[in-house]
Amino acid sequence: MLRLNEAKKILEKYNQMHILKYYDELSEEEKANLLTQIESADFSVLESLDSSEEFGGKRGSFEPLGAVTADEIEKNHDAFSEVGLDAIRQGKAAAVLLAGGQGTRLGFDKPKGMYNMGVEHEVYIFQCLINNLLDVVRQAGAWIPLYIMTSEKNYGETAEFFREKNNFGYNGEYIKFFVQDMAVSTDCDGKVLMESKCSISMSPNGNGGWFSSIVRAGLLDEIKNKGVEWLNVFAVDNVLQRMADPAFLGAVILSGCQSGGKVVSKAAPDEKVGVLCLEDGKPSIVEYYEMTEEMRTRCEPDGTLSYNYGVILNYLFNVNKLEEIADNRMPIHVVKKKIPYMDETGEMIKPDEPNGYKFETLVLDMIHMQDSCLSYEVDRRREFAPVKNLSGVDSVDTARILLAENGVEL
Repeated sequence: MLRLNEAKKILEKYNQMHILKYYDELSEEEKANLLTQIESADFSVLESLDSSEEFGGKRGSFEPLGAVTADEIEKNHDAFSEVGLDAIRQGKAAAVLLAGGQGTRLGFDKPKGMYNMGVEHEVYIFQCLINNLLDVVRQAGAWIPLYIMTSEKNYGETAEFFREKNNFGYNGEYIKFFVQDMAVSTDCDGKVLMESKCSISMSPNGNGGWFSSIVRAGLLDEIKNKGVEWLNVFAVDNVLQRMADPAFLGAVILSGCQSGGKVVSKAAPDEKVGVLCLEDGKPSIVEYYEMTEEMRTRCEPDGTLSYNYGVILNYLFNVNKLEEIADNRMPIHVVKKKIPYMDETGEMIKPDEPNGYKFETLVLDMIHMQDSCLSYEVDRRREFAPVKNLSGVDSVDTARILLAENGVEL
């Protein structure tokens, strides 16, 4: 564990000595807790507040990126699948589930994956995803390693839930849980906020932090020893997500690309979805709010939108390239948020307005750090049912309709 004098050196470097203001008042256990937090916290993110890269930095020059269309995939499906299934049987593919979120927006104070999508039956979000992965296991006749990233807050509940449900029929020897790295939160002047006299305000470091979290958890050596060459990372909140998809894996391998991204054709030019494209000649994702009117409405000669292919947070990455990226620092996105904190009198404050900054890395930057990315179109009614809200657009209601359409008994 970090010693007090070592902690002081770190905090002096980043002008954060206020973190130790109450140190002498703390119990031995509280002191240990605070020193452990100081040791594990990445204070270097604070440099983003002073750099030209603040708030994610400036974007480059965008160009459209086409996709392997659904029609092309259908024609080549058997060939793609054969290559993908062979890779799975050789143990070259693993899946990474990003499951750190809570179900707060669904009125559910537990890990989001524990939400019950069923009406007459228990059909949990985690269950939907495991069932989809089991389809591939049965097709390949081989188990696929599954790494589940949780937050510090929901690690225990998530792991226990899987134990209670007997992993929804998945082989537990192939499931590993790990915790997402945390980043400090600051006020608007760059001072790290405190949650209590012995606890720093921390938050998950964004969906781009999954690979660094795997490395910190000591799982990369295991992944490499297993001979895994491809990691398929996907989000918890799309209940129709198809992961370790043999055709997708095979298409990316045959293409020679370093990565791949599943995409859906946009429902409308102004649909609120990030689009896979090129930025300064390299693969990238442009968020819907970054697109100009010209970009939103631009069409190809056949009438298809030029910026047509929306991402669904289902990406395939080559492990060797990820290691190369890990040696380079990913861009830090500085996000203004409402952050509960302890004030100078020791009172806990829950602000009504944004009062500070959180620091995040984003998976879209991981795409931009690749030399190539295969854009792979899927049918949105078969593979895209996001659960963002309780009702309305991208909600429990709309996802239930799509689950039923795909033969899931609710």
